[in-house]
Amino acid sequence: MFPRTHSLRPKAPCRSTGPVARPGLGTLRKARVGALLTAAAVALAGCAATGPHAEEEPVAVAPPPPPEPLLRTAGDAHLTVFGEMPGRERIAYKAVSASPMTQHSFSTEGADTDVDVSPDGKWLVYCSTQHSAQPDIYLKTIDGRAVTQLTSDPAADVQPCFSPDGRHVAFASYRSGNWDIWITGLEGGQAMQITHSPLHEVHPSFSPDGRRLVFCLFNDKAAQWELWTLSLDQPAARRMIGTGLFPEWSPRGESIVYQKARERGGRFFSIWRVDLRDGEPMFPVELAASSQMAFIQPSWAPGGDWITYGSAVVAAGTETTEDAVATQRGDIWIMRADGSSVLRLTDGAGTHFGPVWSPDGRVFFSSLQNGSENIWSVHPGLENGGEGGAETSASGDAPPAGSGDGPVARKEP
Repeated sequence: MFPRTHSLRPKAPCRSTGPVARPGLGTLRKARVGALLTAAAVALAGCAATGPHAEEEPVAVAPPPPPEPLLRTAGDAHLTVFGEMPGRERIAYKAVSASPMTQHSFSTEGADTDVDVSPDGKWLVYCSTQHSAQPDIYLKTIDGRAVTQLTSDPAADVQPCFSPDGRHVAFASYRSGNWDIWITGLEGGQAMQITHSPLHEVHPSFSPDGRRLVFCLFNDKAAQWELWTLSLDQPAARRMIGTGLFPEWSPRGESIVYQKARERGGRFFSIWRVDLRDGEPMFPVELAASSQMAFIQPSWAPGGDWITYGSAVVAAGTETTEDAVATQRGDIWIMRADGSSVLRLTDGAGTHFGPVWSPDGRVFFSSLQNGSENIWSVHPGLENGGEGGAETSASGDAPPAGSGDGPVARKEP
């Protein structure tokens, strides 16, 4: 089964592990969890003086001043201006969404993942293993219970996305013996295969006019994932625009966001954006990065001014295997398209992946709750639902990729 990117879990490892062999089904699946939190212990040691001379008397060093000025009061001489008292740890600020999570799918067996929202905000398309071991593509209304099965091939179908007019769904399928891009109409008919190469091609995303697709391809010879575009009227004429994974085309222009691993340090994935000019890529821009976790699966808000994405952390000391999925922590974040105003929408203690924005401003994603993985949503609190120009009033709790104020949030109790 394919890794969850917008799909059966965070489809790629948290970080790159260098050159890899051609990914089979098992490798792609492990890619989802992938990555590791490697902790390096740094020992600090002092140097002892040696020689014929006697040891010098130890020098008393005064402790450094407190980080904040002390507020002298009759009741407590060590109450700081931040309301802190001796013997009590500081309560860290945690920005969370202004509204609770809402559940939208209700599978008790298998998993519902890789969600996308229709342009009119009325429908969800996603992949699910609720009826078979291999995932199929399903359609349902946002708040309904009835589901329509769009694909039923014995092979895996994953990563569906709506066309801008809401009449078609593109997805990745293994039905031809390797991963290829397919498109199916919502009014019936057979699915049409778009890519036919022997290489793995996954994670399609439509251009704003619906005439082109961007997707990622695994290059066997270079042992790397690459970003490619094609025109639907001439799918054989393709253009490489960079290296990376899980691209998403902006709904309002020629910008594409994606994840890409650094080639040094922890090699964790970070979020990047590349702009196209006459189809040719400009210099890529890194929007969000961390040395502590992987940032993955970016997606645009309808207005193109905001981006949502996920983070992935594997518990320290945990091996990177499929058995480690349960120990993985995933959160949902948002930021402005320039990398500023970072805000975490989930509480830092769950398993949430594959976020996408809906026209009404909610962010949908897959979440593991009570042993079942289903589709949930949360409202970031942006005044204009991510349509651009939203007034903001608080910043997130993670180091931002840029500067600026963040969306409306509340402090956790």
